[in-house]
Amino acid sequence: MSYPLTRVLALLELLQTHPGLTGTQLADRLGTDVRTVRRYAARLRELGIPVESVRGRFGGYRLARGYRMPPLMLTNEEALVVMLGLLAGERLGMSTTAPAGAGALAKIERVLPHALREPLAAMRDTLSFTAGTVLAQAPQTGILLTLAQACRSARTVGLHYRSWHQEHTERDVDPYGVIFHVGCWYLVGHDHLRDSLRTFRMDRIESATPSADTFTAPDDFDPVTYLTASLARTPSLWQVEVLIDGPVDDISRRLPRTIATLTATPAGVLLRAQVQRLESMAHLLASLEWPFTIRSPDQLRQSLKDLAQQLTIAAERPPEDTPESMPSTAAVRDTTSRRAPG
Repeated sequence: MSYPLTRVLALLELLQTHPGLTGTQLADRLGTDVRTVRRYAARLRELGIPVESVRGRFGGYRLARGYRMPPLMLTNEEALVVMLGLLAGERLGMSTTAPAGAGALAKIERVLPHALREPLAAMRDTLSFTAGTVLAQAPQTGILLTLAQACRSARTVGLHYRSWHQEHTERDVDPYGVIFHVGCWYLVGHDHLRDSLRTFRMDRIESATPSADTFTAPDDFDPVTYLTASLARTPSLWQVEVLIDGPVDDISRRLPRTIATLTATPAGVLLRAQVQRLESMAHLLASLEWPFTIRSPDQLRQSLKDLAQQLTIAAERPPEDTPESMPSTAAVRDTTSRRAPG
């Protein structure tokens, strides 16, 4: 069972500032019912926070006497997940109330250590969202936070980048913005290698290292506007969904995260990918040892049929006569035997 993060945090804040509130009073302040308050209190107890409930006329909920909240201990990945969830809820219109999300965000930032608070604050200040519901190909946490800080501090970064056709390059980039768009993370900035504005898929950035050099971004530059216009000029990507009948662990070893996302479902392992050429996806699927079913697009079926036809023709092609200019196998064997010592 999941518990809305903002309300659980809000309950904890109320217990610290207004000990002794009854279940009804807490329910009114949280905008829920008494039964849900009991579930939230139980959740806090599961997390090791001693919430006491006293029955009777003067009863209510309170933290155990003498208990003090320790600093919130989150790993970089955990803190980033919480931050992104709250930001997405606020900026994509999924939050129920804006003050609740902003309040939860402020409380989390207040108790984080400085080393973690600064990069997450940079993420909050520089991250942009566009509409889109496609499952994201997530970048590495360290890379995402490094680029967010570089955007805010206007500091050049060195990237080790892998293109879609597996070309590896080292380049310096002035990062202007980080954008989440239609299921993918992008970095927009000035590429020193090409001396032009460029868009980078962040799941293809293998490392990001800030430098001592700083830059000044163009006046009134909007990274989202540039990204959407840039993608509109590139060839359309095919959204592929294939259901594979096989063990997810074995499939994941054959299909790394840079190629596709894999989700275990009761019907099988659901593969999702964005590709520019369906022929490449057909070759990839043909290399698997497990049965699969294409969900979309239908054009992928024809690509598989074309590949099957090419393989059939190759399998049925008879061996060609050995050209007279080429030595026979026996002659090669004889020559080799004469050269062998002893």
